[in-house]
Amino acid sequence: MVEKDIIETKISEGKEKAEEKIDEHKEKAEEKINYRKEKLNEKREQTKNMAGKMTEDLSRGFDDLQEGIKSIQKIIDQKIDDYKKATIHSLDVDLIETEEKYYLKVDVPGIKKEEIDIEAGDKDISIVATFKPFTEEIEEDKTVLISDIKQGKCSKSIRFSNNIEIDKISAKFNNGTVLITIPKLKTPKNKINVE
Repeated sequence: MVEKDIIETKISEGKEKAEEKIDEHKEKAEEKINYRKEKLNEKREQTKNMAGKMTEDLSRGFDDLQEGIKSIQKIIDQKIDDYKKATIHSLDVDLIETEEKYYLKVDVPGIKKEEIDIEAGDKDISIVATFKPFTEEIEEDKTVLISDIKQGKCSKSIRFSNNIEIDKISAKFNNGTVLITIPKLKTPKNKINVE
């Protein structure tokens, strides 16, 4: 649970930093837009009697505004992408317990088995996988419209109520899932003689 709290704290801190950076870029972009609007208004006043020139200046001003908005969108998209890369997402898992074992199924679609790290302690197990962003697969100039698929480092840590037999844990990879079989450690009972 402590690792989960640390991860959630790191996610929260990363999210706050990303939001601060996005807000900074938004403010700078708004200043640029306001500056362009002021310049457009000055030109409009100077050329009030020249209808042809006014139309031309308005058209140019709106194009600049549109470019400014596109620029803001690119900055925001980049910051969101950076935020997603910086945060640690949770892996989707199913956990089943029997009398003698735990069965843990982990969803890792699009990941090769070599890209999965599993570590176990006396009462816990951690799984880490790194998902490559789809945007890196497209080399052309692009605009991300929707980005819901996990990307970056993803992990899941589970703490068990029983000790586990670390040496007997097995993991099988099949079609984007890992099935981990975790035997419980059986502690032998000792009979105590009363004197």
